[in-house]
Amino acid sequence: MANGRTSRFIKRVRNEVLVALKMLYPAPLQAEQLFRSLLCVFPTLEWDTFRRDLSYLCEKGYIKRVISAEEKDVTAMALAPWRRRWFRVTSSGLEVADHLVRDPAMDTDQ
Repeated sequence: MANGRTSRFIKRVRNEVLVALKMLYPAPLQAEQLFRSLLCVFPTLEWDTFRRDLSYLCEKGYIKRVISAEEKDVTAMALAPWRRRWFRVTSSGLEVADHLVRDPAMDTDQ
């Protein structure tokens, strides 16, 4: 368990992030909007843990941060609040969301 969350819950949240972004592909979605939409499915979801899930998915290459027009400056990009950052699913993330590629770290059947 990580911060009181079971591994199954963590995997479900991460999979739902991919599915939500897949619905908009190739368009990005702002983190705040994504978080609010997931609160309907996971009412106990907290922002700090959700932000860690976004970081994890970025590191895995399943989602990618999209730099907005306001963030073209390097300083503005680094200082942008997480809630205002934009993300989109990558081709690898689409494959996982569509269950074309199996990733044990994302598999909710276990």
